[in-house]
Amino acid sequence: MTSLYTAAQVRELDRIAIEEKGLPGILLMKRAARATLAALLERWPRPTAITVFCGAGNNGGDGYVLAALAHAQRIPVRLIQVAPPDKLGGDARRAYDFAVDEGVIMMPLAEASMPREGLIVDALLGTGLNGDVRPPFADAIRLINDSGLPVVAVDVPSGLCADSGRVLGSAVSASVTVSFIGRKRGLFTGRGPVFGGEVLFDDLAVDESVYAGIDAEARLLDWPALAAALPVRPRDAHKGMSGHVMIIGGDLGFGGAAIMAAEAALRTGAGLVSVATQPRHVAALNARCPEVMAVGVISGQELEPLLARPTVLVVGPGLGTTPWSEQMLQKALATDVPKVLDADALNLLAQGRIGAGADLSRTVITPHPGEAARLLGCGTADVQSDRFAALNALRARLSTTVLLKGAGTLIGDPAGDVAVCPYGNPGMAVGGMGDVLSGVIGALLAQGMEPRRAAETGACLHALAGDDAVAQLGEIGLCASDLLPMLRHRRNDNGTPAS
Repeated sequence: MTSLYTAAQVRELDRIAIEEKGLPGILLMKRAARATLAALLERWPRPTAITVFCGAGNNGGDGYVLAALAHAQRIPVRLIQVAPPDKLGGDARRAYDFAVDEGVIMMPLAEASMPREGLIVDALLGTGLNGDVRPPFADAIRLINDSGLPVVAVDVPSGLCADSGRVLGSAVSASVTVSFIGRKRGLFTGRGPVFGGEVLFDDLAVDESVYAGIDAEARLLDWPALAAALPVRPRDAHKGMSGHVMIIGGDLGFGGAAIMAAEAALRTGAGLVSVATQPRHVAALNARCPEVMAVGVISGQELEPLLARPTVLVVGPGLGTTPWSEQMLQKALATDVPKVLDADALNLLAQGRIGAGADLSRTVITPHPGEAARLLGCGTADVQSDRFAALNALRARLSTTVLLKGAGTLIGDPAGDVAVCPYGNPGMAVGGMGDVLSGVIGALLAQGMEPRRAAETGACLHALAGDDAVAQLGEIGLCASDLLPMLRHRRNDNGTPAS
C-alpha cells in the first residue's frame, strides 16, 4: 500500500471498519497496541522499563492497552495520565479498565518525574489535534523530549500535524512511529521525517474493501516500480534515440552549476548533451567534460539558432538574473520542446517580466521552498507550513508539473494526485544538488518520459544516488558531484533500494 491519507480520511476508514464492517473498536485498539509493542520489542528486546504517556482519546486508549500487554509480559511499566480517567469515554474507557484490571501502575502527570531509564511510548494526542499543543500536553511533550530516551510514537508523534507535517507548537521527537489503518501524509514531508523517526505501518488486518470508498490524494513513491519502467535501449540504439538535452545557464561566476547539470544528464542516459553558457566558461567545461558540446553565447540572438537541435531544454542552473539571463529564458520559453525550469529561471518567472502566458504544459519546474514562495507571493514559512497546499497552488497557477524540493519532495501535475519521494538524506542539503536534479530530469524527458513520470523517477533516482554516496562515506562533506557515478549505477540497476 502506497496511499497516503489525511487525518479525516483515516477517521473515515476507522468508521467504515467499525460501523460498516462490524469490527469492534476495542479490537482495533488491541491490535494497534500489539503492533506497537511488537515493534518496540523488536528494536529493544529487553527494555528495563517502559513509560507510557496517555491522553484522553483513542490514542490514549492504545497506550492503556499497550501498558497492560507489557505488564502481562513482566516488563516494568509506568503509565502517566496526562488526562484524568473521568475524561475517558467509549473504547478508551474500556482500555483504561483493562489496564486497571491488569494491575498497571498509573499516576497523574503532576506527580510524575522525568523518566530516567528504558524507553517511552507516546500515546498522548495522535491525529486529533486541531490547534497548537497546550498544557498539560505541552508539559508532557517537554518531559518526553528532555528525557533523552528512545521514544515510540503511537500512530503519529503528538504535536505533529498528520496532514501537513507541521509542528503544532511543540511535538514529540520519536525514534519510531507505528502508524495504523492508513499512512498519514504528514509523516513523510515537512517536519514529519524529523519528528517521526523510523515510520512503520500496520493495517490492523482490516478488510481491503474498507479502502474502496476513500480516494487518497497522495501516494508514496516506490523505486523498484519506477526502475522497472525506465527506458531500455534496443540493441540497435544510436545517440539520437536517447535525446539531446541542452543546458542553458552559467552566467558569469556560475559556470559550475551548468557543468553539473550537464554531467548529470549524461550519467542518466541522455544521448547528447550541450551547454549554452557565457563564453568564458567554455574552456573549463571542455576540460572537465569533453563529451559535452559547449557553446558560448552572449545574447538571445546568438542562442536562437542553437535551439533547433535539442529535444529538451534545462534552463536555470547558474542562470543568474541579469539582462543576459532574461534573454536566455525568453528565447527558451518560445520553443516548443519539453523543459525543466529551475533556480533563477523560476526567480525570473516570479518577477513577472518574462514568461507571462507561456505554455508550461510540457514543463517540469523544480522550486525549493524559497523559490516556491516567490512564485506564490508569500513567505517561505508559509510554504513549509503546508507543503501540500503550496504544491497544489503552484500546479494550478502555472498549469505545469511541479517538483517541490525538500525533506519529503512532492511532485504533482494539474491533473493527478501528489507523489511523495521517501528517499534522500540531510547530507544532500548542500549547494549544487538542485543543478544535478535538473539534469537528471532533463535526461529522462529526453528518453521519452512524460513530464510527471520524469519528475517522479528523477526525484527518486537523485535521492537514492545521494543515499548511496552517504552509505560509502557518510553525510558530512557530501558534494553534489559525488552523486554523478552513483546516478549511473542507479540508472542501470534493477530497482534494489539502498541498504
